[in-house]
Amino acid sequence: MAASPSVKSSGTPSIEELISRLEEITSNIENPDTGLESSIGLYEEGLSIAETCKKRLQEARKKIEVINPELAKTLPETPRTKDLFDSES
Repeated sequence: MAASPSVKSSGTPSIEELISRLEEITSNIENPDTGLESSIGLYEEGLSIAETCKKRLQEARKKIEVINPELAKTLPETPRTKDLFDSES
């Protein structure tokens, strides 16, 4: 059985799937019917997913820098992307 195009061959979720899960988590936390304990658990899951996304984006940028250094120079350096790509973990 072939893997879905949005899932890596190792079975790990794609970045798109992770972002979708973050959106779902946000929705659940914003729901007033979600209890405190559930919200805290969702928040912790969200932090973990966000860190995974950050690492993948850093890896993608490094690949772009190797493949096409000139293109990498044109990538925007907004404070948000600078934080994502240049922060030390």
